[in-house]
Amino acid sequence: MRQLVAILFADMTGYTALMQENEQLARRKRQRLKEVLEFSIEKFNGKILQYYGDGSLSIFSSAIDSVRCAISIQQQLLNEPKVDVRIGIHTGDVTVEEEAIYGDGVNLASRIESMAVSGSVFISEKVYDEIKNQENISTQEMGYFELKNIRQPVRIFAISNAGIVVPSRGHLQGKTRQPANRLAVLPFVNMSADPENEYFSDGITEELLNALTKVDGLQVTSRTSAFAYKGKNDDVRDIGIKLNVDKILEGSVRKAANRVRITAQLINTADGYHIWSENYDRDLTDIFEVQDEISGIIANKLRENLTVAQKATPLVKVHTTNVNAYTLYLKGLHYWNKLTPADARKAIDCFEQAVAIEPDYAPAYAMTAGAYSYLGSSGQTSPHKAYEIVHRYADKALQLDSSLAESHIAKACAYLFYDWEWNRAYDALRNAIHINPGATEAYRLLGFYYIIVGRKDEAVKIMEEAVKLDPLSPSINHYLGNVYIFAQRYDDAIRQADKVLEMHPQMRICIELKAWGTAMKGDYQTACTLFEEVHRLTNHPLKGLMGLGYCYAKLGQPEKTMECIRKIEQRQLEEPDAVVDADLVGLWFSLGNFDKVFYHINQCVEKRLAPVNIFLEYPVFEELKKDPRYAELKNKVSMQISIHESPL
Repeated sequence: MRQLVAILFADMTGYTALMQENEQLARRKRQRLKEVLEFSIEKFNGKILQYYGDGSLSIFSSAIDSVRCAISIQQQLLNEPKVDVRIGIHTGDVTVEEEAIYGDGVNLASRIESMAVSGSVFISEKVYDEIKNQENISTQEMGYFELKNIRQPVRIFAISNAGIVVPSRGHLQGKTRQPANRLAVLPFVNMSADPENEYFSDGITEELLNALTKVDGLQVTSRTSAFAYKGKNDDVRDIGIKLNVDKILEGSVRKAANRVRITAQLINTADGYHIWSENYDRDLTDIFEVQDEISGIIANKLRENLTVAQKATPLVKVHTTNVNAYTLYLKGLHYWNKLTPADARKAIDCFEQAVAIEPDYAPAYAMTAGAYSYLGSSGQTSPHKAYEIVHRYADKALQLDSSLAESHIAKACAYLFYDWEWNRAYDALRNAIHINPGATEAYRLLGFYYIIVGRKDEAVKIMEEAVKLDPLSPSINHYLGNVYIFAQRYDDAIRQADKVLEMHPQMRICIELKAWGTAMKGDYQTACTLFEEVHRLTNHPLKGLMGLGYCYAKLGQPEKTMECIRKIEQRQLEEPDAVVDADLVGLWFSLGNFDKVFYHINQCVEKRLAPVNIFLEYPVFEELKKDPRYAELKNKVSMQISIHESPL
């Protein structure tokens, strides 16, 4: 039988050596450990599945109970005769058959226990997410670790309650491979007299980051996670632990008239040692040479640890020598990275000014396509209008330079959200990830693809990969939570929302994610309160109403749901370019009016708002599948789909 459990491994350390020194004492300590385990595990509602040598394996239905049990065990074993034990805990979906247990979660829990030291309790990030807000449980992050037979680095936390040992990370070095060939490029500091030049220093950082992703064998942390440290003064050793990198590139930019000074330094995160530093005083027209020189030096400094030969081709491709066009492009990136509809439009304006000056500027075409795909997929502008521009600009970018991942991502977005050509979308995303393995937006779209083709577990896996690549990205973490909803893993979705809200308490889409996870569990009253906050944060009387209206219906207040419908219809009149049919699908569904539901779904099809396949896969719409119009609709929107393996 498959079930989600907390898996606790406890292992007595030094038992074999003690047996050789004092067999009687060793046996007495093992018996004491057995008594404490049996008493504590029963007290905290767990079950011992098996003993092995000097260790044991237990399971709990609650991660909180498992951690409290582990704390109690370690504190009891401080009394004489003191017993040295290490404990590791992880939660996972496993198969339990009588006294046996199977699943990847068991292996991971065992590896986490092996990382611990005598007197310590180590837990996985999944367990931490469940216990982090519990009173009387204290934790300390140990960072990411490479564990045997575990493909991706694992983030581990130590319980730090009184009496529990918390080792230094250095104490654990012999137990794991340290991160190697992993680099974070932190935002270069704007040292210019004009604070408006912030866009320039950010842009230089991003260009260097993109260049370094081309170095074979080097893994570069994605922009969002690196830029989470903008304006902060964190110790590089702490940053290394949080981002799981062994090197950091940081620096500053001072721009004055047509001159620029760039300072750069490469730092080892283990000890803060400066491996290399340099100052560059150049004309703005030489900016590309400086970027290529810095990238080349960094690549060569790290290359001794890489298995590939040095490449003669430059890492920085010069797409324009026109400083004005390049400056506009960097301004466009500055606005684009703010991730709001208004700023996306400002970014488009900058990119289009850049191509007006430099008609063959491939990156500017690619980024314009990406910005329009964002506006089209989010209902901010007519999809018919948006995606015609997406294709035109992305095709132009690909014609000029097919090695830009952003162009392939923009095409994939159009194929997914407008053309509904799933196989072509998959191929475009595979190309994007091949060009830039750190392009997490491609992973997000690949998650959409797997939902469309009915492979929700694959969607979860691909997004969990993306979060490991970009652990501090609010949007990537949010979309993983969204995929958990599709996979009906509502507790995981809520935990994911809480994780982002801890960093960004007012992030509306994550409050909305938490609300839907709560609603799917049947707690409509709590969900309603959360949706009220979503509506408030839109700062608009006619927006952010779908979830709220849905909960009103479930709480037996259909008149309030109808009021939400009237407001949404009013918005459509006031904003003709806005596409609100998807919201109306949810509200009419909550009222049980399937005629209206199918009318608005068909409107989504006509307007090409989004792949209907996606929101029909949302668990809430399960009841629609009983209606004969559902099969007819699926046939209408489905095209021939070939199932692909993940390109990763």
